[in-house]
Amino acid sequence: MLAGRFQKFSEGRTSGEAALTAHRFQYEVREMAATIKDISRETGLSLATISKYLNGGNVLPKNREKIDAAIEKLHYQVNEIARGLVTNRTKTIGVICYNVASIFNGTLVSYIGAELSRQGYGMLICDSRNNEEQEAENIRFLVNKKVDGIIITPVAHTAEFLSPADESDIPVVLLDRRVSGSEYDSVTVNNQQAAYLAGKYLLRKRHRKIAAIASKIEYTGIQRMSGLELAMSEYALSIPPEYLKLGRHSVEHGYCSMKELLRLENPPTAVFLTNYDLNLGAVMALNEEGADCPGSISMLGFDDLILPHIMKPDLTVVAQPMEEMGRKAVELVLHRLELKHEKKEEPFQSIVFNAALKEGDSVRDLAEPESQRRKK
Repeated sequence: MLAGRFQKFSEGRTSGEAALTAHRFQYEVREMAATIKDISRETGLSLATISKYLNGGNVLPKNREKIDAAIEKLHYQVNEIARGLVTNRTKTIGVICYNVASIFNGTLVSYIGAELSRQGYGMLICDSRNNEEQEAENIRFLVNKKVDGIIITPVAHTAEFLSPADESDIPVVLLDRRVSGSEYDSVTVNNQQAAYLAGKYLLRKRHRKIAAIASKIEYTGIQRMSGLELAMSEYALSIPPEYLKLGRHSVEHGYCSMKELLRLENPPTAVFLTNYDLNLGAVMALNEEGADCPGSISMLGFDDLILPHIMKPDLTVVAQPMEEMGRKAVELVLHRLELKHEKKEEPFQSIVFNAALKEGDSVRDLAEPESQRRKK
């Protein structure tokens, strides 16, 4: 067929044009996609051996070297669709974020993507936009795309929306948040303990008028509020209604709530924030109001991302081990895939990391004399 095309292209051309056509024809032949048969001819190995290697099987080291050299020389491209039909694997993991615009989510996805790439996998990202219906649609979308597994930071509190993945035997790993109603592998932080330690830190700094800007919706916000309340209860304290600002983890909620707190006749001496987006909004409000932090109000937030390093004074935060969390989520989903391939079962794993308090300069020690504080 190619010879016929060359003959047709050459008819009626001058010798120079024919030579140019021949050159283009040779280039076209070189650029045609190499096949597994080409690799067989190049290496002298059987099609069965090459196919086994390309589909993830084990072959002799010397044969592996021959095949790799031929792949590089011939510029062979693996047909992932065809390989997926043979192996029932697409080498793709679906990653669903509750809000892809969140810096926290973006950072997690970056760590997940790096680890997946290192393991030879790609990822397909979906944004739930803090909407449970969109989240359920994202699950159905990924199931239809036949991803090998799913890592999700969920919006919903119950597991019903994950049933399409369960029915298709697609492993799911919950990251940062958990759901009730069914068991899955999960990677979280001990949110209650982290917030408890943050609350104790504020109390050791002699703060008693402590406000909280938090979520009454998200799993993490609810857990973190319980930790703060536990710490305050040990001092026979509670958060007054006017100091408790509950909403959703968002920049807007952090901004509006901090504005309200700063304008109270009897404002708090310290504010605890349960999420990075809340940190951002609160700092915007502080700047607009010209409030002195920590002079007039102290602030303790969550997540050691960009803000603590550019805010002056340095923000005291609860730092989560986000890179380790992302890597562990990938490890769990790939391990679950291997178990599926080997037709084995293991109990689901619940991995809980500890967070650490990273001390900055945004929390004032009320036992410290004003004159001494000003010298710093």
